[in-house]
Amino acid sequence: MPPKDHHFQPIADENFPQGFIATGLYSGIKKHKDKSKPPPNDLGVVISTSPRTSSAACFTLNAFKAAPVVVSGEVLAITQGRARALVVNSGCANAVTGTQGMQDAWDMVRTTDCLVATHGDGAAGSVENQTLVMSTGVIGQLLPTEKILQGIGKASSALAGGFKAWEALARAFMTTDTFPKLRARSFDLNGTTVRFAGIDKGAGMIHPKMGPPGPPHATLLGLIATDAAVSPRSLQSALTWAVDRSFNSISVDGDMSTNDTIIAFANGASGMETEIDEETNPEAYKTFRDELTSFAVDLAKLVVLDGEGATKFVTVSVEGATSYTDAHKIASTVSTSTLLKCALYGEDANWGRILCAVGYTSSLSTPIDPTKISLSFIPADGSEHLKLLTKGEPEIVDEVRAKQILEQEELEIRIELGLGKENAQYYTCDLSHEYVTINGDYRS
Repeated sequence: MPPKDHHFQPIADENFPQGFIATGLYSGIKKHKDKSKPPPNDLGVVISTSPRTSSAACFTLNAFKAAPVVVSGEVLAITQGRARALVVNSGCANAVTGTQGMQDAWDMVRTTDCLVATHGDGAAGSVENQTLVMSTGVIGQLLPTEKILQGIGKASSALAGGFKAWEALARAFMTTDTFPKLRARSFDLNGTTVRFAGIDKGAGMIHPKMGPPGPPHATLLGLIATDAAVSPRSLQSALTWAVDRSFNSISVDGDMSTNDTIIAFANGASGMETEIDEETNPEAYKTFRDELTSFAVDLAKLVVLDGEGATKFVTVSVEGATSYTDAHKIASTVSTSTLLKCALYGEDANWGRILCAVGYTSSLSTPIDPTKISLSFIPADGSEHLKLLTKGEPEIVDEVRAKQILEQEELEIRIELGLGKENAQYYTCDLSHEYVTINGDYRS
């Protein structure tokens, strides 16, 4: 297993968005197995101190939506996209937990609302139903609610800004993750410096399909906070666009979680005078949307890089489709092929498995034409590409060169359909013996 801790690095305090305070702590949900080390964080809180905060979310489309998913959707509806806080726990998913699970999620909301009243500017009105909630961990077990509510109370004195606070929050998201997934970035938006901070978690049970709240449109959780000023509807539009091209474009094992959630907050603390709206200021909206998408892609890649047991990070690029939807479907199908993932782990250039997956992709708007398809391995080190198939005709493959490419920790599989101009990418990993070991005794 290659080391992965280098993907986590300190970030300067000034790179984090203004107007947010955060913390993470141990509340007793997780087992404290190694007494020689501090207990692992399992509870986190982030609050926007700005009274004019917009919020948006994309939730799992799994039929067994966890209680925090349902409750967060209701909070967004009640506030009309003006929630200001998030509470997250790890170690228990609060999924398939019936009416008690719903009550527990609402208790987490109301208790964290008290922190909003204490630490946030309440000039905008009520501080009730201001908190969104996330949970991750084992499915089918009730939360230790008393420990969690006590932990939320303890969080009040620890809330702060800057790297240490955000790192503590990122660690509270973790389950089988091997490093905290935390990033920050700034960019110029109409002359104002705007900042993003993002956290996500996930290493297994990763094949998200998320959409906006409402009727159908290890778990993946993500948070993106920005000090840009964006209207609630435009923040939701931008997040939905970004998620489809990032978190909905990754796969570790092909399993969609009951809890997958990505939440975004935009509080305007950067000093922007008016909120960006896609109808009244489309150019600024597109700039924001594209920056958000790029940032979300970086966060999503961290999940695949930390895939349970993964030794390879693989980009599946599908080019020349007649629609983005078709390209995305094909990339998804290839990325979830168990046979291909095993071949990648074994560093076996069995490229027929790629074409097999392309060929059985269902519900395409334009049929595959095998005589037009080209296939290549693209090494991440910038060295020469290896052509495997050109317009339906197989190349004489240099097996030694193929082995050299597959030995690298990162590579790209490029599939050119020759049908149109639309492209899509998916990010996946290999399937190793270690993945089976981790998931064979996940609860112990």
